[in-house]
Amino acid sequence: MLTPRHGAILKLLEERGPLSVAALADTLEVSSETLRRDVRALADAGAVVRVHGAVGLAGQVGEAPFHRRMRENAGPKQAIARAMAAQIADGDSLMLDTGTTTSFLARELLGHRRLTVVTNSSDIARTLATVNGNRVFMAGGELRGDSGASLGASALAFIRAFAVEHAIISAGAVDASGVMDFDLQEAEFARAVLACGARRVVVTDASKFGRRGFIRVSGFDVVDEIVTDSAPPPDLAAALALAGTRVLLAAADHNGQ
Repeated sequence: MLTPRHGAILKLLEERGPLSVAALADTLEVSSETLRRDVRALADAGAVVRVHGAVGLAGQVGEAPFHRRMRENAGPKQAIARAMAAQIADGDSLMLDTGTTTSFLARELLGHRRLTVVTNSSDIARTLATVNGNRVFMAGGELRGDSGASLGASALAFIRAFAVEHAIISAGAVDASGVMDFDLQEAEFARAVLACGARRVVVTDASKFGRRGFIRVSGFDVVDEIVTDSAPPPDLAAALALAGTRVLLAAADHNGQ
């Protein structure tokens, strides 16, 4: 019999992906022993699986982190992608880094025609290549297994040969000091993307505001616009205004997940 706590466990796993017993117990404010009993009951029912110390939904364990992140804040990301796509015209050139919000943007661009797209994302390249007369240029280099991103020196050298109308990056973290990430190579690539665009845009949902990443991507002086789903907090709004960085708020996506 499914109890309310069983339902809460399944909801957490759906939203966050596989979690440890300790993390689940802490979030639900129950003992590890109680949580293990709940997990055992759910596993016996075939609703969850246990592997390498983690608990996940059946069919979810082993899923790449990038695909899990595509489900997180999906509604706001879709709204941001739709707002950004409305700023791009048929025939425009754009450069996109690897990120869940930029992947949502690629899907929103499927109605556009004759785009020239430069990216290091295999997901974005697959989405936009061979449709509507688009031209897609995929950066070479070592391919990351989790995100399908091509990174490294050869990828950087490749994109620096292009000058595009829209340079669009995602962000791991944004605070008053600028745009940051948690991966050195991804931060280097995003920085290089911004240098290639006449219009330089960061697309990010508001959950990234106030976070601090390990690696600095750029200050706001090299960002023309941030497209997001909620107004930035006061300190960040002040820093953006000081740098002259515009903020475009996406309309709420009532059909998002």
